[in-house]
Amino acid sequence: MTIAITDVVLRDAHQSLFATRLRLDDMLPIAAALDDVGYGSLECWGGATFDACIRFLGEDPWLRLRELKKAMPKTPLQMLLRGQNLLGYRHYADDVVERFVERAVKNGMDVFRVFDAMNDPRNMKAALQAVRSHGAHAQGTLSYTTSPAHTLQTWLDLTEQLLETGVDSIAIKDMSGILTPMAAYELVSEIKKRFEVRLHLHCHATTGMAEMALLKAIEAGVDGVDTAISSMSATYGHPATEALVATLAGTEHDTGLDILKLENIAAYFREVRKKYHAFEGQLKGYDSRILVAQVPGGMLTNLESQLKQQNAADKLDQVLAEIPRVREDLGFIPLVTPTSQIVGTQAVLNVLTGERYKTIAKETAGILKGEYGHTPVPVNAALQARVLEGGTPVTAPLAGNIWKVIATEGQTVAEGDVLLILEAMKMETEIRAAQAGTVRGIAVKSGDAVSVGDTLMTLA
Repeated sequence: MTIAITDVVLRDAHQSLFATRLRLDDMLPIAAALDDVGYGSLECWGGATFDACIRFLGEDPWLRLRELKKAMPKTPLQMLLRGQNLLGYRHYADDVVERFVERAVKNGMDVFRVFDAMNDPRNMKAALQAVRSHGAHAQGTLSYTTSPAHTLQTWLDLTEQLLETGVDSIAIKDMSGILTPMAAYELVSEIKKRFEVRLHLHCHATTGMAEMALLKAIEAGVDGVDTAISSMSATYGHPATEALVATLAGTEHDTGLDILKLENIAAYFREVRKKYHAFEGQLKGYDSRILVAQVPGGMLTNLESQLKQQNAADKLDQVLAEIPRVREDLGFIPLVTPTSQIVGTQAVLNVLTGERYKTIAKETAGILKGEYGHTPVPVNAALQARVLEGGTPVTAPLAGNIWKVIATEGQTVAEGDVLLILEAMKMETEIRAAQAGTVRGIAVKSGDAVSVGDTLMTLA
């Protein structure tokens, strides 16, 4: 079986290596050569690129997409989409998600890799359905992580839920490079054994295991993998495209890609990369600390930059040690945008202030309140009580779907007032206020699926 290659040089490679600073002017001269390679797809948009275009580069991200499509008409263009967060850091309404996807398809996007930082399929549903309704390729995502709460069954269950939602393929996203080769083999084998689905693997090279993980996944039957052209690979980034092409050449998994064409592209980026030296991170080789900290490649360069701005570059080891502790307090959430930034920022605050949670970031409080979705295990109860400031969480008494949200943000309610209606066990259940108060932090909307104990809103 031929392995499809997705090259991430125009998106995740530079996001990981030099803080998403690659300009369109440095992409277009090599675009025709990239288009001629025969990649399964080229990742070139989404992730942090939208933000970086506006915040740092003074570019129009929509113009970037249109220009890349014009320059690479033969190769499917791919983006990374944060589910209900789109390309931002908070949830957007379903109609905004629908409109964004419609515009992205219209402007040239072909493949949407849709993920959610909490691995909550409810947060991927609207985006996946919008992608399919507009005729593009919807790829659901397992954001891979490890913790006492994450087992093989976790990933099999999520795969099944994504298939029920409706996807064209599924990606295993190993954003921190912590997927071991044996775990990759087992995970791919078990998914392929149970489900008929096209499977793709994305790994970061940070810990040194990525190439081995890709190879074991290929042995297990994965259909496609992500790589980056060699001069834009490794360290915080990804396995090199040419190395994998050479490894598989002449085997049943031969990619069919031409090494000479790839070398010309590598030579181009070898020179271009020199322009962005100021944004490069400190890492040389591999970083085994990430096996514990689980920091994504794209976050490491930003973390180093943040600490440098605070004149605290020497605190990196302390911050990396604090990150897994914060993650545990927040219910062992996966570390991927935006949760990686939230956990990383809170860890920095804990270290720089000299006291854990002396300052709690607004976004950290949001996770503790349930605003980002269901966490793998319950969050730290003491921290949750602190951010609720005496407020009482209104939780789901049954698993079901939200039929109607009646209360509004900031509304004053009396004891016994109906706050929302839950559809469960073929009945509509009114959820009433157990006390008088003010409605804060509504975490659900009509149509959302909820589990027993999920926070629906807070009464302050």
